[in-house]
Amino acid sequence: MTSVEAFTLIAGLIGGLALFLYGMNVMSGGLTKVSGGKLELTLSRITGNAWIAYLFGVGVTAIVQSSSASTVMVVGLVNSGIMSLAEAANVILGTNLGTTFTAWLLSLNAISSDNFWINLLKPTSFTPFLALVGIAFLMFAKSDKRKNIGTVLLGFSVLMFGMDMMSDAVSPLKDVPAFRQFLLTFSNPLIGFLVGITFTMIIQSSAGTIGVVQALSRSVHLTYGMALPVVIGAEVGTCITAILSSIGISRNGRRAALIHLYFNVLKASCFMVVFYTLNAFLHFAFLEQQAGMVGVAGIHTLLNLVATPLMVPFSGLLVRMAMLTLPIDEMERREEEERSRLTKLDPLFLKNPSFALEQARETAVEMARFIRDGLYEAIGLLHNWDEEVAASVEHMEQRADRYEDHLGSYLVQINNHHLAVRDSRTLSILLHCITDLERISDHALNIAQTAKEMNEKNEHFSTKAMEEIDIFSAAVREIVSHSFEVFAMQDAVGAHTVEPLEEVIDGLHMEIKRRHVRRLRKGKCTIELGFALSDLGTDYERIADHCSNIALSVIEVSEGLFETHEYLELLRTETHPEFAVSVEQYEEKYRLPALKREREDALPEEETTELPEIVAVDGTPREKPKKKEPSKQKGNKKK
Repeated sequence: MTSVEAFTLIAGLIGGLALFLYGMNVMSGGLTKVSGGKLELTLSRITGNAWIAYLFGVGVTAIVQSSSASTVMVVGLVNSGIMSLAEAANVILGTNLGTTFTAWLLSLNAISSDNFWINLLKPTSFTPFLALVGIAFLMFAKSDKRKNIGTVLLGFSVLMFGMDMMSDAVSPLKDVPAFRQFLLTFSNPLIGFLVGITFTMIIQSSAGTIGVVQALSRSVHLTYGMALPVVIGAEVGTCITAILSSIGISRNGRRAALIHLYFNVLKASCFMVVFYTLNAFLHFAFLEQQAGMVGVAGIHTLLNLVATPLMVPFSGLLVRMAMLTLPIDEMERREEEERSRLTKLDPLFLKNPSFALEQARETAVEMARFIRDGLYEAIGLLHNWDEEVAASVEHMEQRADRYEDHLGSYLVQINNHHLAVRDSRTLSILLHCITDLERISDHALNIAQTAKEMNEKNEHFSTKAMEEIDIFSAAVREIVSHSFEVFAMQDAVGAHTVEPLEEVIDGLHMEIKRRHVRRLRKGKCTIELGFALSDLGTDYERIADHCSNIALSVIEVSEGLFETHEYLELLRTETHPEFAVSVEQYEEKYRLPALKREREDALPEEETTELPEIVAVDGTPREKPKKKEPSKQKGNKKK
């Protein structure tokens, strides 16, 4: 074989493989889109019945034509908590059998007959027409569904064309002695097994590896002894896709990927040991026979048809192996404790609405406590950055989201039952306040993110600025502590003392902004720190707003108040001198240090609350990074 012929052959093989893999990817993606998310929804609703989960795994993989795609889907469902590890294990077993359908589809290329109608069953006979229909759908169809169908048809056509191209490329090799000698090395089970693993890891598709083996079996003399270990190795190599998809996700998601790996390793190793041990004594004659495309599909199916049903009753063993590899850590233990605490919100308690409401109230008080603690941790990060504390704040915010979802649903169910007047008031307070509590957790996370950005940029507030922030932080801590206590005790009298402190916090925010702009104009501070201070001040002020909302909810329900805006305006009139006295007391308690400044340093009022626009090097305005903005306005409650 000349160098030109060798180059043409290699180029044809690589090109055919590329088209084959691309067509499979396009077809799989199109089939997933055609399902419209129904496959994921169906998987997420799988019951604990092991065999139902197994059959769903078979069916889903046969539909999407990719065990890698369906396994990655399962890993994602486990990562999000929608599916348990036990359910995932059985679905993954099913995907291993479902993927064998692809090999049978490819084996249609082996059809050869002089009969016109039989020859039409050969994919190369009808795929050009499918490709034409697919292109027409993609170019002219209006609906997404038809476009997705066009994608499936085109992907299938490209896949079959790639298979045919690979077969034609390797066909001349049947007369090359060196290549026949190379194929004989596959008869060594260990070499063939490692080749199957390596090649599949590179192309990340077991169907792709088996497709190449089928292309070889169609064009050259490939025996069962050569094909078998490569097919077995491909079963192990395909796990690389799930392993890669599990990087950076939850430990449970990674355990699902490990289940896939462990099953295929056990399946492959047991088969290799048992089969080749028996062969050493029995000398299976069929290993010397030519495999053919149907034969390759047959051994792939037989392996999984025997191994996967046998493993279903023992799928718990795979789960335990994954749990031993990645044991439960402290974070997961805490999450498990949270789930156990949320079991207080049991639907069975709804038969006794008063008791169910008390369970909900205790859960809401617990929610307030861990949000308060998380907020205090976030504020502490402004002084001392700590990755573990920051992670704890983020976990707190996610936990608050879960509590709000569960509590909200449970309280709505309680509301459908007859309640005493006092219980109705408690229910109203809880419904009003859990959203404010969750929003405070969002602002705590924002504060932690501000501290993180400053730490990454190695920025620090000046001593004076930090002194002012500490006073601001102390005021926020007090209003949070006081309003949460009012919420826990449903203390309408104590609730009246929250609004004066909120008024003082608003004033602190404005004054600190003025002082920062003054320092900025004197060159004693930077624009970047101005962004951080602005974010921090906004979060503090809105935390105070939500605390005010909580106090107003208690007052509103306890005293039958409905117009909170009118009540807030009334507080500031001469008819409520006690409000003015409370404001004065808080102002004295949280007074900022006096400034030493000369008259010319004073800035006009309109210039003291806004930071100057930042301009980049090219002269274009530079936008400040946007943060999560969860707040609603004070006193503007949703009924």
